[in-house]
Amino acid sequence: MLLGSQGDPAKDMVYNAIHPLFKIHSVFLEKPVSRLELLRRRIRRLGWMRVLGQVGFEMLVVRPLRFLSRDRIAEIKKIHSLDATPIPGDRTQIFPTVNDASCIERIAALQPDLVLVKGTRILSESLLSAIRAPVVNMHVGITPLYRGVHGAYWALAQNDPEHAGTTIHYVDKGIDTGRIIAQRKVQFGRGDNFVTYPLLQIAAGIELLKEYIPRLLAGETIPQPPVPGGRSRLWSHPTLWFYLRKRIFCGVK
Repeated sequence: MLLGSQGDPAKDMVYNAIHPLFKIHSVFLEKPVSRLELLRRRIRRLGWMRVLGQVGFEMLVVRPLRFLSRDRIAEIKKIHSLDATPIPGDRTQIFPTVNDASCIERIAALQPDLVLVKGTRILSESLLSAIRAPVVNMHVGITPLYRGVHGAYWALAQNDPEHAGTTIHYVDKGIDTGRIIAQRKVQFGRGDNFVTYPLLQIAAGIELLKEYIPRLLAGETIPQPPVPGGRSRLWSHPTLWFYLRKRIFCGVK
């Protein structure tokens, strides 16, 4: 089973890579939160000034980068066979959130052997307690140092390239705090930047899933690898001024 979010191409890439090998029988998707509601939540948590900087970053950096990086994006997808073709509609069920009571009932009735998570909101304790199988998330960052979003960018911005990579981990009630199954460092080229880092991280995560899904399905107890030392932090989106400072003075794109 796969849990994801509507409109997120990452979950499509995971499905298209994993389904031919292991047969994902059910895909449950949650409706995304409206942009206005997301902004309201961020303002409550981070304050007006920081959110204004994040919006400026999205408008003035991310959108132009996507346009300017379209050839590199296509190259990465080709090299790593990343297929973002939407999951067929007849294979998906849509819920307001995967924590909705009807979704929880449906998952409990299906009794999946393994649940993959890519891009959902935090899973509730009610949902987790209803699942009797391993629940595994692919996180584009090295936990516990780079939880939240944009893990590779933040590692590079902190001059910590050794911890720019991808983690697959069991899901618990925290945000990217579950027990680590495996991690992989990702190397970036000179042509890579904020919008291409995640694609390379997804490619690394898919390879980890291919390697570890058979062991998870077999019920094998997988020893936890060494946990990276350092402060566990939850990262958000960079502001426009932070990004420009790091790009100009540190070369982090």
